[in-house]
Amino acid sequence: MADTHYKILFYVSLSYSYPVLRPVEAELLRRGHEVRWFVQRGSEAEKFIRSSDKTLQTVVDVKRFEADATLVPGNSVPSFFPGIKVQVFHGFDSGKKNKFKIRGYFDLYCTQGPMTTRGFEAQRSKIRKPSFDVVETGWPKLDPLFTPQPETAAFTTDVPQILYAPTFSPKLTSSYGLLDEINHLSRKKNWQWLVKFHPKATEKEVDMYRVIENTNLRIVETEDVIPLLQSADVLLSDTSSILSEFSLQDKVVVSFNNRRPASWMIGFTRAEALEESLLKALNPDPALSGKITAHRLDVHPYQDGLSSQRVVDAVETMLEKGTDHLKRKPLNLFRNLKERKRLGYYGL
Repeated sequence: MADTHYKILFYVSLSYSYPVLRPVEAELLRRGHEVRWFVQRGSEAEKFIRSSDKTLQTVVDVKRFEADATLVPGNSVPSFFPGIKVQVFHGFDSGKKNKFKIRGYFDLYCTQGPMTTRGFEAQRSKIRKPSFDVVETGWPKLDPLFTPQPETAAFTTDVPQILYAPTFSPKLTSSYGLLDEINHLSRKKNWQWLVKFHPKATEKEVDMYRVIENTNLRIVETEDVIPLLQSADVLLSDTSSILSEFSLQDKVVVSFNNRRPASWMIGFTRAEALEESLLKALNPDPALSGKITAHRLDVHPYQDGLSSQRVVDAVETMLEKGTDHLKRKPLNLFRNLKERKRLGYYGL
């Protein structure tokens, strides 16, 4: 534990950031550090701010706070924010493009497990003097996954429960292609459906499923999916990192038109095969279960609930040793201009 007390900023633009950062906040406060939240104005994340959160309202406030480190679950951070920039990720590698692309925003990547560590270390090894460090910490969001959560009881049922969580990407989402089948099965089978949309989902998608809500199917609006992951028996999605999150409990996932199908998931490409796929998932064979376990060990082997502690250790270590060993990050003039325009800030 560091003797120095640091000031830490959390930069939030989407609600998926909260469950990643809350365990880290608890650990930072336990060690005596100071935490502030900066939530992008006008974002959907604003409605999930807690009254107890200590927030900064403007970029000027951020500059005055003079954070020693800024932690970000998103893919970018304004270069003019103070302190070292730390990427803590908002999801696993789901096969989407540019997962391991280095854009020059971050000084430190806190990776989730061997899979992501390999990806970023491979990028780092290509550079004679890198501008970033990579430390495998595990993913703080999952610290609560391996301990019972009181909120889970509100979703638990006596019948098989399907969590449907489509991605937001227009080219990858299953929300349109599976609508009719999900509607049909929710009325035909004695299964309970929970539908959780991505924060970037369109209103049209959400409204389509509001129309088909019934006693067996409901939409859940929450920034914390952990109780849903714990409660559900099977996850249905498409090309989304939530597939890996769910499988870490050694549970079965079903994926529609996955961009990168794998042996640890049940994949299908015709909407009419949904029922058959779900029945297989509810009664998995031992071979599939073994593949799920192997995937878990590669993606996120940590089940000790201490990833947030390892993240704080990594941040403290970098703050103590400094960044002189790293190459200066690129200027990224165009990207930083976009950040300034988005935040309405053009000062130094």
